[in-house]
Amino acid sequence: MNQIKNLGWRVTMAGLGINLALGILYTWSIFKMSIKESIVAGDGLFNWSLSALNDPYAVCCLTFAFTMIFAGRVQDRISPRVTAVIGGILTGLGLMLISCSNAWISWILGFGIFMGMGLGFGYASATPPAIKWFPSAKTGMIAGIVVAGFGLASVYIAPLAIFLIDRIGLSQSMLVFGIAFLVIVSALAQFLVNPPEGYVHPEEAGKKNNFAASSSIDFAPGQMLRTPTFYKLWIIFCIASGAGLMIIGGVAGMAKQGMGQTAWVVVALMAVGNASGRVIAGILSDRIGRANTLFIMLIFQSIVIFSLLFISPAQVMLLVLAAMLIGFNYGTNLSLFPSVTKDFFGLKNFGVNYGLVFSAWGVGGFIFPRVSQMIVAYTNSPKMAYILASGLLLMGAVFALMIKSPVIEIQEQPEFMANPVPEEI
Repeated sequence: MNQIKNLGWRVTMAGLGINLALGILYTWSIFKMSIKESIVAGDGLFNWSLSALNDPYAVCCLTFAFTMIFAGRVQDRISPRVTAVIGGILTGLGLMLISCSNAWISWILGFGIFMGMGLGFGYASATPPAIKWFPSAKTGMIAGIVVAGFGLASVYIAPLAIFLIDRIGLSQSMLVFGIAFLVIVSALAQFLVNPPEGYVHPEEAGKKNNFAASSSIDFAPGQMLRTPTFYKLWIIFCIASGAGLMIIGGVAGMAKQGMGQTAWVVVALMAVGNASGRVIAGILSDRIGRANTLFIMLIFQSIVIFSLLFISPAQVMLLVLAAMLIGFNYGTNLSLFPSVTKDFFGLKNFGVNYGLVFSAWGVGGFIFPRVSQMIVAYTNSPKMAYILASGLLLMGAVFALMIKSPVIEIQEQPEFMANPVPEEI
């Protein structure tokens, strides 16, 4: 028992470490700030349009999300170890590519496509094996701990990126990150392992309550896609992630107006909020339920983003507080949605099923930052973007109240599982 428990925690810590490397995505606002300064200065290094500043970030989010579907299948069918190594190699190669060229297309390919694919494989490998070693009552907590690394990464990457960019430039900094993360992720991947076939945690054995019953049904991907619950979850995730990523992607630029070169502090503090939100929401949802936690967080996020309308860049303390709260609320999604996917659709196909749910994160991350950048470019103000995001979050909160277990849908439609669709999609 102790050996199994220790192995579960070893897998959890390895997943946390991998995400601490892959979380470089959330430091995009630091890189974007450096690129924007070059464009505005007209030094010839980055000949981009200002309206295209968020394009590599948006493409990365979209690629990341849809890669998760295929990567989840690899994780389910082959092993999390192989999946993570592929992720480390692709992430490293993507960063090395953009170290060789400042062209917009190179950043789309390197940061957007290669790194996006790397993040998809790496992220897909970390959470599934960890939660499989623990009982259902700890799903939220374990998922929160593993994904906290992704949110917390900016705490060290943001100041390190500023330090490196000031001394060796943006391109060479990307080369350093690329080599480091390729090695780190590939090494930590060796600690990822799934439980043996048919493994049931001792605390789960003999449980006969409704929660255990609902968790015992494993949905094939095609079956999941036939449930209304999937589409409600997808819409909520798209809105919640898009609104958060819109702010995270531009927070350094907002902060620099009032804080100058110390703007990285806001990015780092947002990362602390991001990571803590994942753990706290996971633990809270284990106690009061996923849907109830989602509703609370969506309402809170709507209020905080709306409050940005009344905060000027000169109000540094208020900006820092708002950034931390937005990071916190955004982070809650990254533990709640894998947890609810496991609760509702089972563990057998968890990798690919969560990949399909996670595609909402990519669509939201692609649309919201891009639309926000266009609004800022044409109106010279982000206020309309804040109002739009706030309103959509309220709509997401309404959807959260409508979520019910797909097991209830099966009970209402007995023929659902009697005629299952093929597992492949």
